[in-house]
Amino acid sequence: MTTVGEPEQLRLETTPRPGARRGRVVVRVEAAGISFAEVQTLRGLHPFPPKPPCVPGYDLVGHIVEVGPGVTGWHVGDRVVAMPRTGAWQKYAEVSAASLARVPVELDAGEAVALVCNGVTAWQMLHRSARVRPGATVLVHGAGGGVGTLLTQLAVRHGIRVLGTASPAKHDAVRALGAEPLDYRGDVAGEVRRLAPRGVDAVFDHIGGAGLDVGWSLLAPGGTLVSYDSSVAGYPPGQWFRPHLPALRRVIGWNLAGLAGATRGRRARTYYVKPGPRFRDDLASLFTLVRDGVLRPTVARRYPLEEAGSAVRELIDGGVVGKLVLLP
Repeated sequence: MTTVGEPEQLRLETTPRPGARRGRVVVRVEAAGISFAEVQTLRGLHPFPPKPPCVPGYDLVGHIVEVGPGVTGWHVGDRVVAMPRTGAWQKYAEVSAASLARVPVELDAGEAVALVCNGVTAWQMLHRSARVRPGATVLVHGAGGGVGTLLTQLAVRHGIRVLGTASPAKHDAVRALGAEPLDYRGDVAGEVRRLAPRGVDAVFDHIGGAGLDVGWSLLAPGGTLVSYDSSVAGYPPGQWFRPHLPALRRVIGWNLAGLAGATRGRRARTYYVKPGPRFRDDLASLFTLVRDGVLRPTVARRYPLEEAGSAVRELIDGGVVGKLVLLP
């Protein structure tokens, strides 16, 4: 990526293999994920934007081929995942050793990378941010997406009723995950009130903006709204933080009102996945669920690295169920 723009401008270039600096390792990438974080990066609208020229790519899975000075506990040949936020879309990636987590050798690379950013996001929003209990009812926006498919499966497994918004073309897939599909272009609020007259115990929203007001109004007393992204549609390039401000203002306002006892116990949270001990622990739990056959990451399509632009365009155009993956 040499400048801000559309995915068609992405070009594959040959560069020397990086070396491992202090505290870092070089990973030969088996698979890298594609997400709306890359769409935001390409359009200059990511809240933490890298400066072009840069290599996009939020997450990866692969094998260590070089260990830098000062690195302990990791060896050449170890299979790992990492979430560098940029730089995953290449054959060899240099990443911080502190961001690594181990991957079972038998796990499919595409399924493994689907769990890195998307899976941990789903797990932590459900179990750490909202702390939803069995028997609850939740609303998952984008239930057919990379995060949504995993969040829906995890919630259903936990004994939670899921109402999931999606386009009609994805309803069969959402239903197969165990959720009750709703057309996101229809009267979502009316349908949710009909299906859950007492309100829902949690709303998971990846769109942000004014739609959060609707989600907040659908919460039952004591419920939680989790905002974990914001749509960048309609914003000109370079306004890197502006698309995310409306959600942040709403969450702060609702929580201030909660301190005054004016929200019936409802609360709002923003969520942003980050590496660390909890990340590794929760990812290990997800790997166990996949290994035991309880959880199945949905890989929508696998693209060769040279078709990264086409893959991002498919994501933008919609219709994708699950995760798109690049294979260097």
